Amino acid sequence: MSDNIRGGLFMVASMVCFAVNDAIIKSLAGILPTFQTLAVRGGVVVLLLALLVMCSGWRARELGCRDRMILALRTLSEVGAAFFIVTALFNMELANMTAILQLLPLTIPLAAFLFLGEPLGWRRISAIVIGFLGMLLIVKPGSDGFNVYSLFCLAAVVCVTIRDLTARSLGAKLSSQEMSLFAAFGVFVAASLATAFEPWVPITLAAWAALLGSAVAIFFGYIVSVMAIRTGDVSFTAQFRYVGLIAALILGYVFFAEWPDAFALIGAGVIVGTGAFTLYRQRTLHK
Repeated sequence: MSDNIRGGLFMVASMVCFAVNDAIIKSLAGILPTFQTLAVRGGVVVLLLALLVMCSGWRARELGCRDRMILALRTLSEVGAAFFIVTALFNMELANMTAILQLLPLTIPLAAFLFLGEPLGWRRISAIVIGFLGMLLIVKPGSDGFNVYSLFCLAAVVCVTIRDLTARSLGAKLSSQEMSLFAAFGVFVAASLATAFEPWVPITLAAWAALLGSAVAIFFGYIVSVMAIRTGDVSFTAQFRYVGLIAALILGYVFFAEWPDAFALIGAGVIVGTGAFTLYRQRTLHK
């Protein structure tokens, strides 16, 4: 199995994890404030990642000055992404937010081409664009439901693009769990400080269960997303981000009785077909 195929499969796993997290967080809208949600979930994620790092080893002290600056930039971008995404989840329709975030499979490969010198041939561009068209069939973005928080989604796109490029830039100097720990700790500290500016709400047993489920999803999502970026070419793995939309369709049907229409099903088929063809072609080239 080539690095690109493994990276693509890691990206699929991460998108499923993040889709599960988004569904859980959306269910907490109106129950818990934004920063309290981020702080409590972040604390659990930090604990899980810290235990994992203790078992696998700590290499952060070996980083040079330049790499530490890159790691700091990645942590700040993770903090910004978490804030912008959760705020948007609480204040706009999930489909519209998802539509804007699907700019990522376009922005990340382009940024990797411009700043990291990664190849971006016409076949990969075509696969990304076809997947994007499939995404539009699913979410059918329109004027209804878009509001000022759409700008928060655009800011999240910028933050996630920076986050993924810095993970690629750090290469093998840090383990995936160490990078994830720094990101989670940054979100936890920033959100904990921000809770001073909003009332703290008592957490019910059901809300605790949701927060723990979200923390576990983010825990695995963090790790496999870093592995995806570091394993395969960014321009190859980016198109598998569209799988998150299909996961959202399934979760919506199972938990919220939201049956997708014909256009959504066609779009899902386009995304699956494009990804399957890309994986098949990659395997053929490496035989």
